[in-house]
Amino acid sequence: MADTPAYPVGLRLAGRRVVVIGGGQVAQRRLPALIAAGADVLLVSPSATPSVDAMAETGEIRWERRRYQDGDLAGAWYALIATQHRDVNERASAEAERERVWCVRADDAAAATAWTPATGRIEGVTVAVLTGNDPRRSAAVRDAVVEGLRDGSLAAPGHRHRSTPGVALVGGGPGDPDLITVRGRRLLAEADVVIADRLGPRDLLDELPPHVEVIDAAKIPYGRFMAQEAINNALIEHAKAGKAVVRLKGGDPYVFGRGMEELQALAEAGIACTVVPGISSSISVPGAVGIPVTHRGVAHEFTVVSGHVGPDDPRSLVDWASLAKLTGTLVILMGVDKIGLIAEALVRHGRSADTPVAVVQEGTTATQRRVDATLATVGETVRAEEVRPPAVIVIGEVVRVGSPDVPTTSA
Repeated sequence: MADTPAYPVGLRLAGRRVVVIGGGQVAQRRLPALIAAGADVLLVSPSATPSVDAMAETGEIRWERRRYQDGDLAGAWYALIATQHRDVNERASAEAERERVWCVRADDAAAATAWTPATGRIEGVTVAVLTGNDPRRSAAVRDAVVEGLRDGSLAAPGHRHRSTPGVALVGGGPGDPDLITVRGRRLLAEADVVIADRLGPRDLLDELPPHVEVIDAAKIPYGRFMAQEAINNALIEHAKAGKAVVRLKGGDPYVFGRGMEELQALAEAGIACTVVPGISSSISVPGAVGIPVTHRGVAHEFTVVSGHVGPDDPRSLVDWASLAKLTGTLVILMGVDKIGLIAEALVRHGRSADTPVAVVQEGTTATQRRVDATLATVGETVRAEEVRPPAVIVIGEVVRVGSPDVPTTSA
């Protein structure tokens, strides 16, 4: 019987009695799916992991704190037997056989009447894989299928995630194509038109099918419009033409990305819009070179500032005097050409000239590099090292915590 292939079936357990014997790691992994299926779950075990205990505390399952007894499976539709005691598992399995309850044995798959497949879910599709007694192979196949559906490399016939045209504002992350979110990558794979920023994950554009129109936002003709107005109009034009449009931005759309301006323009035009957050370079780029923006006993806060205008520029909205008084981490984006003036302002308002500074150019990419200095020297150092945008500047004692001498590997 062990060599006979299992018959695949999907159990509808909503409102039906399911008994779990044993409250250890196996139960901890399996219970969430049973709860999500709406099963009426009874756990029988003298002890449980903290996570399983929390499920009982919140009322997601019922827990009888005792050992298994004959008769516990009466009226059950499904049973999971996962104690550390083989004799208990065998007795419970025998009861399941007598009561004709489908039963999973965590300790002995060959003795079970049911097997738990490696399962993944995405957008209403459940992927369940069985490969006999090789759970690692099952998980590997499951992961490959689910990842293919997520990133669009495996098409699900007849299924399109967005049934109506619209725009998705997608945060592409700091530059490494692996750091875009799963949802962002899936929407990118489904797009008809992609309007991309220079700082977005450019490597992903090469993966798009030939029919996808890719537009460089920097090269949209401005005409009588300002650059942002021209981009807004392009988004609206393509969406009204019935296209699925992705506005691919670097970092997060709402962190100095003008995402809200685009959302407001689309709303005024009656265009549906989805916003997909992205990993901000303000946190991820320092992390890529081993610098934590917070660290116990060193920094209890971090502040992210735009440095695209200098401290003495009347357009600046930053209170540099107040920033200089903070003791935490200061992260400056778009400030390479103004860092000398910024450093002078911070020192003038009270920040120590010896405060360490790290400048990370093209973080998370193959050309990433880190240049260290202090507030007293950073202006000259950036010029001497010919640091160019994009770069993230980190100011504070966390730079010493994440010294270049500390080994680190970027994700």
